[in-house]
Amino acid sequence: MQTEFQQSYGLVVGATQGIGLGFVKRMLQEAAIATIFATYRTREAAGELLTLAEQYPERLICTALDITQEDQIAQLPEMIQTQTQQLHWVINCVGVLHDGHLQPEKSLQQLKTDQLLHYFQVNSISAALLARFLFPLLKHKDRSIFAHISAKVGSIGDNQLGGWYGYRASKAALNMFIKTAALEYSRKSPNTILALLHPGTTDTRLSAPFQRNVPPEKLFSIERTVEQLWTVLGDLEPQDSGQFFSWDGTSLPW
Repeated sequence: MQTEFQQSYGLVVGATQGIGLGFVKRMLQEAAIATIFATYRTREAAGELLTLAEQYPERLICTALDITQEDQIAQLPEMIQTQTQQLHWVINCVGVLHDGHLQPEKSLQQLKTDQLLHYFQVNSISAALLARFLFPLLKHKDRSIFAHISAKVGSIGDNQLGGWYGYRASKAALNMFIKTAALEYSRKSPNTILALLHPGTTDTRLSAPFQRNVPPEKLFSIERTVEQLWTVLGDLEPQDSGQFFSWDGTSLPW
């Protein structure tokens, strides 16, 4: 069951829009969370997040972070430590499927090294570096959650359709990074629960080009997705650390 903290601190990585911004709003509803740190890549794309920070100046602290730059990830704990020495909620919502130039590959003929490297840099390597540099803030006596938004298409056992090489492989790599990190955390920070989450198809910019064949009942609003995942996180126990969960709390195959 979800544990209430007398005073807790949260971090949402990739809070500009979509599920990340939804988690910021959800955390603001929790009076026990004293301060929420939220990252964005560019100010131009973070208008709604920054407006929220103006509305909650005592509780929401926003900072720029390019997740592909290791030095910036390394500096993130220093900023947080100006306010607190502990984090109790960390939710990594960063991910890329497509952008103005990047499109998921449908065949081997479309594979390009630079595109594959970008998928891995954003979707998986960044999570491993967060696990490295945030460790001192998560290592404490209280229960802490370190969650990452993954995707069911990153499941090797569930892959029945093929395609989307870079996205699938980078999400599978994310799963392996966090599964492995969970084993190390269990020895060094046993009160930290690491989790991988499949949010379901959510009505965001990421899924927008691929919603045509999704039944309406399986296309979730951001608010519904966040509430479902918040419930899953609240129910996690230490023995669940390193596991891969769907939006309804069921386990997914690797």
